[in-house]
Amino acid sequence: MISTQAWDDAQLLWDFQQMGHEPRPCSVAIGLGSHDLGVADTTAELYRRGMAPVIVFTGATSRTTRERMPRGESEHYRERAIELGVPASAILVEPDARNTGENLRFSRALLEARGIPVLSALLVSKPYEERRAYATACKVWPEVEWVSASTPLSFAEYVNSLQDVHLVVDMLVGAQQRLAVYPRQGFMIEQQIPDDVAAAYERLKAEGFTSRLVAEEAR
Repeated sequence: MISTQAWDDAQLLWDFQQMGHEPRPCSVAIGLGSHDLGVADTTAELYRRGMAPVIVFTGATSRTTRERMPRGESEHYRERAIELGVPASAILVEPDARNTGENLRFSRALLEARGIPVLSALLVSKPYEERRAYATACKVWPEVEWVSASTPLSFAEYVNSLQDVHLVVDMLVGAQQRLAVYPRQGFMIEQQIPDDVAAAYERLKAEGFTSRLVAEEAR
């Protein structure tokens, strides 16, 4: 359990991460690898709805996925999408990326090598990382019109799906921190952060939700 204040603060961060984009037909759907198979589910659903003719799943493994997804995040996503009815011929796999910037750069290179033109793209991420993924994509591949997407879950529903509220809040705090830190490092475009969201982030950090912070602020 966490305090009511911490829950309310985490809800603020959750809401801010949601970009509020309406899915529409795009040149490609790019599913960003992670521990969350819901990304693959949502990407497959968008494909079935005719929102993209081709899918790229991108991602190697990380410390949180190497045991659960030993063949790589992108390969496990591909297998999941095929289980859900997506034809294998519609899926490209990018198996090497280890961060969001690489997800986008390597996916771009793969699509260019296949001769697939990209004017717009559905960017499918975890719900609490929509804005972070969008800001990174706009920096790395600014020529594309990006449409953010994620599994349509509320904060409470996502916590219930993982059964670990502390982990979810830690991840929210980490995603929020990167919106401030990474633009200065050239990794993403700047985002205007509302005062109430910034204050919520500071309160959660002070309460110890720091396991997902980058090293410079975790110290």
